[in-house]
Amino acid sequence: MSDTIDRRRSIGDRAAPDGVYPLPAWNVSAIRRDFPILAQRLHGRPLIWLDNAATTQKPRAVIERLVRFYEQENANVHRSGHTLGTRATGAYEQARATAAAFINAPGVDSVVFVRGTTEATNLVAQSWGRQQVGEGDEIVVSCLEHTSNLVPWQRLAHEKRATLKIAPVDGRGQIELDDYRRLLGPRTRIAALAHVSNAIGTILPLGEMIALAHRHGARVFVDGAQAAAHLPIDVRNLDADFYAFSGHKVFGPTGIGILYITPELLASAPPWQWGGSMVNQVTFEHTTPRDGSARFEAGTGNIAGAVGLAAALEYVIAAGPEARQHEADLTRHAVAALKRINGVRLIGDPAERIGVFSFVIDGLSAESAGRVLDQQGLAVRAGNHCAQPALNRFGHDDSIRMSLAFYNTRDEIDALASAVQRIAANGARVQ
Repeated sequence: MSDTIDRRRSIGDRAAPDGVYPLPAWNVSAIRRDFPILAQRLHGRPLIWLDNAATTQKPRAVIERLVRFYEQENANVHRSGHTLGTRATGAYEQARATAAAFINAPGVDSVVFVRGTTEATNLVAQSWGRQQVGEGDEIVVSCLEHTSNLVPWQRLAHEKRATLKIAPVDGRGQIELDDYRRLLGPRTRIAALAHVSNAIGTILPLGEMIALAHRHGARVFVDGAQAAAHLPIDVRNLDADFYAFSGHKVFGPTGIGILYITPELLASAPPWQWGGSMVNQVTFEHTTPRDGSARFEAGTGNIAGAVGLAAALEYVIAAGPEARQHEADLTRHAVAALKRINGVRLIGDPAERIGVFSFVIDGLSAESAGRVLDQQGLAVRAGNHCAQPALNRFGHDDSIRMSLAFYNTRDEIDALASAVQRIAANGARVQ
């Protein structure tokens, strides 16, 4: 960690110095005190935040880092030699180094700052994709994709007269690997795959899926939006060509995310947007872009967001494997609790999963159930979760989604299960 980052950082009820190490035991009550928003009450009841797949809440370490940036360092980056410009540039580039270390990238220049996973997907589709995909070529996606990792490839396929192929899932929501293998061939240019399903929590077997695509010379883009807060990420071990995630889903600010691009592809992919400091030389006749990640960072980026993201990633690193073990315990508890409720059907039941659950209540719309749960302080998602094809695979247009983070508790899951049980028995009349 650099001098631009707080010298002491709160992790639960302890303060740890730079080079934070994981706590020996997980104290969820102490961890929750790091997240001010969780202390509030809604509709006269304690807030129970179970919509973490949509966005996660922010620890004080992130909030205070954003405040300090604006109070002490605010300036544009890579443009000025004055003191604040030097501070801001240092903080920004240290944030890039933190993100590179978080995903075990081979170097800091492989990390591009973007607004989030959606922008990263569009960047790759419009830059590398438009250059490499042609008529008759093939793009493979899975049935489980968020629309942000489906629609850009769908549009590219339409534009280039390429074929979009869909890897199916079984009744539990797990990738049918044999079917995926058969979809790949000499015309496959890219496979675009979620690391984790945002609708039902399935962890895809990425290592095998990436290796199979590479055997056919295809590249692989990984949507890591739902993985970054819950799983260790190693892009070199995965051998991913592109990997993206959003800051707001990993306890960081909104409007910031990262795109990892292998050094080989970074050198060959053309810029997507032009202007600002991504330009190397400009004349009225010709313009050349800068090398490396800078060629994809046109204009002034979300500098404070990048610095806040670094603080969030450091917080996750400090939380360590104990956080993942706590989430695994919560996940098992939630599956058992939902399966016990009469009139409730859990969508998908993958063997390898994180704590994201979609379910339906017989005879009641997801929207109606969501309104009743909100009145009881339970924040869940009701709708299609930007994953209509995934829900349609299981015969549903929408669902209720509960999603967990390491600050959630068994008591919160039990509170949701009790409320859902009452709704299933009595309908939307329950208050």
